[in-house]
Amino acid sequence: MRALDLAIIAIFLVGMPLLGVWIGGRQKSSTDYFVSERRISWWVVCVSVVSAETSTLTVLSVPTVAYLATPGAGGMTFLSLSIGYLLGRIVVSFVLLPKYIAGDLVTAYGFLGQRFGKGLQGTASVTFLLTRLLADGLRLFATAIPVKVVLTSYGVDASYWTIVVVLGIAMVFYSFFGGVRAVVWVDAIQMLWYVLGAVAVIVVLSGKLPDGWFGKAVDANKFQLFDLSSSPLTSPYAIVTALVGGAVLSMASHGADQLIVQRLMATKDVRASQKALIASGVVVFLQFALFLFIGVMLWAFYNAASPVKDLKLNNNDELFASFIVNDMPTGLSGFVIAGILAAALSSSLGALASSTVTDVYQHVVRRELTEEDIFKQGRIWTVVWAGLLIVCAGLFATLTTRGNPIVEQGLSIAGFTYGALLGAFFLGLVFKAARQADAIAAFVTTVVVMAFVILGVKFVGADLALEVDFAAASPTAKVLAYPWYTPIGVLITLVVGGLLSLRHKAPVVSRDL
Repeated sequence: MRALDLAIIAIFLVGMPLLGVWIGGRQKSSTDYFVSERRISWWVVCVSVVSAETSTLTVLSVPTVAYLATPGAGGMTFLSLSIGYLLGRIVVSFVLLPKYIAGDLVTAYGFLGQRFGKGLQGTASVTFLLTRLLADGLRLFATAIPVKVVLTSYGVDASYWTIVVVLGIAMVFYSFFGGVRAVVWVDAIQMLWYVLGAVAVIVVLSGKLPDGWFGKAVDANKFQLFDLSSSPLTSPYAIVTALVGGAVLSMASHGADQLIVQRLMATKDVRASQKALIASGVVVFLQFALFLFIGVMLWAFYNAASPVKDLKLNNNDELFASFIVNDMPTGLSGFVIAGILAAALSSSLGALASSTVTDVYQHVVRRELTEEDIFKQGRIWTVVWAGLLIVCAGLFATLTTRGNPIVEQGLSIAGFTYGALLGAFFLGLVFKAARQADAIAAFVTTVVVMAFVILGVKFVGADLALEVDFAAASPTAKVLAYPWYTPIGVLITLVVGGLLSLRHKAPVVSRDL
C-alpha cells in the first residue's frame, strides 16, 4: 500500500465528517435534527436509503456471494432477492408511508402509539433499538475488515477494536452536529464515491483476466439469475424464497425500521417519499448487479481458489479488500478503499436517537418534554448509541465465526424481530378490534417463537427431514433460509393477535386511522 493511497484514505476520513457538519448547518430544533423540517429532495433521500441499507456489507460481501456460489446455485441468484425487495417497497409506499407522513410523526413507532398505545410503541422501539444495535455493530465490524487489510499491508498491526473506535468517532461527529440533513447528504455523496470505485475495479480487472473467462463463467452458471432447483426451505435464493421472503423482508426493513423510515420522513410529502422508496429499489437492483459482477470477475482472476485455504486470508470476506490493496494501481487503490469506508459512515445514530427520545424516554419520564429538552436528549443519545455500536462491533470481531458471507449474517439478525415489528403494523390495520394487550402478547410470542425457529430448527438428510436441535449442527444439517424468518414472524403475529382480538366485540375507534 503506497503513501498516496493512505493519504487519500486519511483525507476522506477527516473530510467527510467535516463536510457533513458543513452541510447540516446549525440545527434549530428537534424536528430539524431528526427529520430536517421535512424539506429534503426525494432523489437525495432515495440515494441515502440505498446507502443506508447496503453499506459495507454489500461492497465487501456481495462479491463474495457470487464468488463462492456453486455451479448449481448460480452466481447472480442474489439478484432475485432484490426483485422481492422492490415488490416489498411498493407495498410499503402505498400502505404504510401515508400513515406516517400524514400523521406528522417523527418515528414509525408513533403510528403504533396512536393505534394501540404507548406500551406497544415503547416495546416496538426497544426491539428496533436492540436489533439495529446488533445489525449495525456487525456492519461497523465489516468496515474494519478492509481497513485492517490496508494497515497490515503497510506493516501496521492494528486490532479490530482500535479500528472500530476510530470509525465510530468519525461517524458520530457529523451525526451529532449535522443531524439527519448531514446524514442524508453525506450518504448520497458516499454512495456516488463507492459506486465509482466499483466501476474502477471492473476496469482494472478487465485488463487482468485471461481470454475466454466470460465463457468459462457462463459454463459455471455464474450468470444464472433464478434458482429453480434448490429447496425453498433451505436455499435463500431459491426463486420462491427470494421473491416472497425478500418482499416481506423489505416491507419490514423499509416500513418498520426507523433507520429507513426516518430518511423517508425527511421528504416534503407522501408522494415524494413514495418516489424515493420505489426508486431506491431499482437502484439497489443495479448496485447488487454491479458488485455481483465484480465477484464473478474475481472468481476468474483467482481461478476459483479458496479465499481461506488457497489465498491464506483470514476469512472469505477479505477477498475483495485483498484484491484492492494488492492488485489495484496506486491512487485508485486508496480511492476504492475510501469508497468502502464511505459505505460504513452511513450513520444510523440519528434513527437510534430519535426512537429512543420520542418512543422510550418521553414515556419513562412521564412528562411532556420541551423542544429544547428533546433536542438536547437527541444529541446525548446520539453519543450514547455511538459508544454502544463501537462495543458491539468489537465484540463481533472477537467472538463471531465468519464462515458464511457477512451480508447473510447481517440479514439473519433481523429475522429475530422484523416479523414481530411488521406484524404489529399489519395487526393494527387488519384487525380493527385488536387492543394493545393483544398486540403486545402477539409481539412477545413472535420474538420467542422466532428465536426457537432460528436457533433450533434444522433440516437433515437428502429428504430434508425436520428436527429441533439447539446444539451445534452437524456438517450436513441445514437451517431454514433466512428470507423466511420475517414472513413467518408476520404470520405468527397476525394469528396470535387476531385470535386474541376475537375477545372484543367493538373495534377500536381512533381518529388517526
